[in-house]
Amino acid sequence: MPEITKTDAASPPFAVPSWACITFGVLVLLVYFSGLNVPLMGPDEPRYAEVAREMWQSGDWLTPTLGGHPWFEKPPLLYWFEIAAFSIFGVSEFAARLGPVLCGLGTVAAIWLIGKTEERSSRADLARHLALIAASTLGIIVFSHAAGFDIVLTFTLTAALTAFYVFDRRGDTDSAKAGVRPLIFFYLFVGLAILAKGLIGLIFPFAIIGLYCLLSRRWPVRTFLISLIWGLPLVFLIAAPWHVAMYRRYGSEFIDVYFLQNHFQRFTTNKYLHPQPFYFFFWVLPMMTLPWMPFFLAAMWRAGRNVLDRVVSPISLFAISWLAVPLVFFTFSGSKLPGYVLPAVPAAIVVTGFLLFELVHKSRKWRMILLAIAATTLVISGVGLIFFLPGFAEHDSVKTFIQAADEKGYASSRVLTLHVNTQSVEYYAAGRLLRDDKGVQQTLDGARLVLDEINKDGGKPVLVLVPLKYMSQLTEYDKVKTELIEDNGEIAIVVVNAK
Repeated sequence: MPEITKTDAASPPFAVPSWACITFGVLVLLVYFSGLNVPLMGPDEPRYAEVAREMWQSGDWLTPTLGGHPWFEKPPLLYWFEIAAFSIFGVSEFAARLGPVLCGLGTVAAIWLIGKTEERSSRADLARHLALIAASTLGIIVFSHAAGFDIVLTFTLTAALTAFYVFDRRGDTDSAKAGVRPLIFFYLFVGLAILAKGLIGLIFPFAIIGLYCLLSRRWPVRTFLISLIWGLPLVFLIAAPWHVAMYRRYGSEFIDVYFLQNHFQRFTTNKYLHPQPFYFFFWVLPMMTLPWMPFFLAAMWRAGRNVLDRVVSPISLFAISWLAVPLVFFTFSGSKLPGYVLPAVPAAIVVTGFLLFELVHKSRKWRMILLAIAATTLVISGVGLIFFLPGFAEHDSVKTFIQAADEKGYASSRVLTLHVNTQSVEYYAAGRLLRDDKGVQQTLDGARLVLDEINKDGGKPVLVLVPLKYMSQLTEYDKVKTELIEDNGEIAIVVVNAK
């Protein structure tokens, strides 16, 4: 990647005006903190929030539980963020999403630091451009508003890799031995990355650094190699206590569910029913870079040519390595979800940002185009979060259903699901669901089974969530009486009594 030459320091054509920085800073905060109070959506948000709430209510920060049963699928960092927010702000959707929002902003800040690290004629303006592009990238915006693990992993990995790159650039440019302070942060965030998403928090940073050194045709500097002696124990000190405590409490069951099933089988098989074609992430990743996707594709084309021509800068090699490892790793996974490739998005932003910075450097017109694209994206995102997301979330969630039933006097009634599997009941009807002896939520497939549950509960009425197309199974069953409480055109909640 060619170096940017110096220009008139008094008025560089690529400088971001101070008023624009302040305006965009306020706009970014407004967008990122909008839409946090809407109902929890999808299969994951309500489930993760409920796990955190149960840990918070029990005071046990060690064992994740769902429905009172141990739940070993994920490590605890997201839950700890949610528990801390619940303790400060009370249990709410806002508190459940606050940690991910801060992780999204932390990712933007780490990318800004990468810009500050690059030794160019106007480092502050480069950093501002990278931060602006990062903050207005839809992949970061969307996942920052979800109470999930992907943005937490992305932040911790981005912080770790930024710390390593700061160290590496100092080692390249300073005559004296590079300081180890950035390496302390590197190992600290690697440990946190393990607590964020498991073993990939350890695998990815070292695989990326290894590929970077390979592409650079050099060994890691001696200071880094020596740091492994004290750095890996630091990682162990951060990540191991929770894992060891869980093993001591639950033994082989924890090893089987957490490591064997949710690490190895999730990668090697389709056990969790998320199959996608081999090329899935090769179109998902560019989509996550919107609105900057055309520039990202152009930047990747140029970076590929530069690698072949062996005229590529260290930051470009580092970003290519950073992007390639998650992309290739998850391409071979038997289970594929869009969020898996999110840790590659910061690298895509860096590659894209340098191309855009060079365009802005050449013409004030490009500066206005960049500012206009970023502003438009943030404004549209804010409008969508404030005016359109609430309606979508209410349709996706059962929150309004449960509230309507509670207002009619059924706040203590059990909640059953008939021919529908919606995870939002985990949070909004906690403690009232039908589960098997392992704690898995049960879905019924007939009106007779609903009656059986009523009889088991001494004849008390139950609430049933049922698709409208299956409503007749209840209304036409002569042994129960069914009363509609509310529906959204697809699913209804009804109260069912035995006759």
